[in-house]
Amino acid sequence: MTAFAFAPATGVGSLPGGDAREAARTATGSFEDFPFLPELPARGPGADMIGRTAGMLVEVYARVEPSGWRIGDRPGRDTKRARSWLNEDLDALEEFTQGYEGPLKVQAVGPWTLAAALELRNGESALGDPGACRDLAVSLAEGLREHLAEVRRRIPGAQLVLQLDEPSLMAVLRGHVKTASGYRTHRAVDRQVVESTLRGVVGVHAEGPVVVHSCAPDVPFALLRRAGAAAISFDFSLLTERDDDAIGEAVEDGARLFAGVVPGTDTALSDPAGSVMGVRTLWRRLGLHPGLLAEAVTVTPACGLAGASPSYARAALAHCAQAARSLADNPE
Repeated sequence: MTAFAFAPATGVGSLPGGDAREAARTATGSFEDFPFLPELPARGPGADMIGRTAGMLVEVYARVEPSGWRIGDRPGRDTKRARSWLNEDLDALEEFTQGYEGPLKVQAVGPWTLAAALELRNGESALGDPGACRDLAVSLAEGLREHLAEVRRRIPGAQLVLQLDEPSLMAVLRGHVKTASGYRTHRAVDRQVVESTLRGVVGVHAEGPVVVHSCAPDVPFALLRRAGAAAISFDFSLLTERDDDAIGEAVEDGARLFAGVVPGTDTALSDPAGSVMGVRTLWRRLGLHPGLLAEAVTVTPACGLAGASPSYARAALAHCAQAARSLADNPE
């Protein structure tokens, strides 16, 4: 992959409400140089993170059960609804990106969070069946190829950035994903298996960069870099000094950090410079050159904004753009 010019700020993915055109207007208007394809889970099953990605799968279908999404034999109304909403969102994004040239981010759930969330026919998580995990990853990879091709067709000037959402990744690695009964947990998945599976899915987007997003603590920076992630997206407030070495190595290795510094739910926002003060402090602690900051950091909300009010969501995205300007203008 050739060098890619990331922009200084963008969103994570989800927004409040159910109006696709309003969401596309917000996502493109807030970040004129790095818009994203919004997700609107408030519309219901199929618009949620898991449902949307389940709708992208090839030759694997899922339906909604009281306990969650379950793999079935054929595409039912839940699959059709998920695909319909995705098309509606793409229509809206296409409308607001006429003539656009530059980075554009699309999101999908990564293979391990998907395996932890989808149930097999017996009601247990696919995570407990290595064969099912492999099949899901292959189906996801094929579905993402088709999805990326469709976005390229609709917005030919866009340089696509693929974000894989993996909030359950550390629970998978540590054996913390509960079984259906809730009394036990699934066995931890071997780190090499996790890494190789991720690498296979990351590899579907050889034409551009892949970001892996996790708003959980203890993001495995080194593992994600080895799996091919060009950038890592995380909740900055969850970092501890234990993460310093891994972050420093990732930056020196050329990784981009998507620093989630703006809370994902309604709160009083500080001044933009204050929101990125912690990023400057981290840089000093790591002994990195301040001039690297703008080259290595994209400012985002801490997580998706589905739980925020519409007015806060718009303010939070604008705040990210202002905070990124502050970081570029005053890196020290």
